[in-house]
Amino acid sequence: MVAGETSGDLLAGLILDGLKTRWPGLQSMGIGGPQMQARGFDAWWDSQRLAVHGYNLEVFQRLAELLRTRRQLRERLLAAPPSVFVGVDAPDFNLGLEADLRAGGIKTVHFICPSIWAWRANRVEKIRRAADHVLCIFPFEPELLASHGIDATYVGHPLASVIPLEPDRLAARARLGLAPDALVLAVLPGSRNSEIRYIAPAFFAAAARLRQDFPALEIIVPAVPALIDKVRAAAQAAGLDGRIHILQGRSHDALAACDCTLIASGTATLEAALFKRPMVIGYRMQPLSWRLMRRKQLQPWVGLPNILCGEFVVPELLQDAATPEALAAEVSRWLRARSDSPSTIEALEQRFTALHHVLRRDTARLAADAIQKVVSST
Repeated sequence: MVAGETSGDLLAGLILDGLKTRWPGLQSMGIGGPQMQARGFDAWWDSQRLAVHGYNLEVFQRLAELLRTRRQLRERLLAAPPSVFVGVDAPDFNLGLEADLRAGGIKTVHFICPSIWAWRANRVEKIRRAADHVLCIFPFEPELLASHGIDATYVGHPLASVIPLEPDRLAARARLGLAPDALVLAVLPGSRNSEIRYIAPAFFAAAARLRQDFPALEIIVPAVPALIDKVRAAAQAAGLDGRIHILQGRSHDALAACDCTLIASGTATLEAALFKRPMVIGYRMQPLSWRLMRRKQLQPWVGLPNILCGEFVVPELLQDAATPEALAAEVSRWLRARSDSPSTIEALEQRFTALHHVLRRDTARLAADAIQKVVSST
């Protein structure tokens, strides 16, 4: 298996639960993080090695390292072929690797269909060459892939089974030491170096403005342990030193506890929706990366909650629009709606609950079923 970044490690860990139930003697190895390792995964390399994003200097600086890692992994797997290779997300790394392994006779499964319905439709041919089977986390994806001759199975989204249908806000607040009646904002600027660099300053500047309008506002910031120092430095630069709670991980507690979240576009926005929380989605990146990605966008939405609902149910502020002033204004609307327009928040919660039911499947079992069929096929 290969899983990139924190989100991929989490998703792969959940899938490993199903595989180990099906095959108690399962041996798994490759690239993974702490969630996978907690399930007995032998991490030859850590998943954070793949945590680069976009078309920026960081990617180019690390390109040789990434290519070397992929070559070493490919050679190792071809020399001692596994029963199946499962690539979890990280399509820029995994699809090329899967194509080489498949050409070498190894069965391949790709977990999480690349967002060909949102952007980068040119990846369809890469997927066809790379994967014997694709495990899809959204219900409309298998039909789309089938139209291109790619076998796929809808397995639901693993997070929909992990996150309760009715999150316990008070219990989460107790775990975080927050008062039951506190006004709480969760700030999630991302889990990559580049996101902390480009997104965190605007997010923390917005949070500082909100503290002026809501003096009692509690601000909680879950951070990837490796990036805590950078997150703390960004908060200090915004004048928030000592005025926020920086958590080591614990993003689910933060989302369960908050009244609203200011959140970077990505998997975390779907988690926020599953926790039924109002949110403001923001994103900033290196300007060249933004221009290149913008040209490939196929839908008017970027945030997963909006894509899945087919409309702007929560605001998105991207690149130049993601100013501290604009971000703070949109968060303020949600915070004021708690007392001024509770029906607005209730309608959003109902929408997210319906979405939760659609995504909630026995993902671990369905994924294991599909992988077993691939392994058994001739």
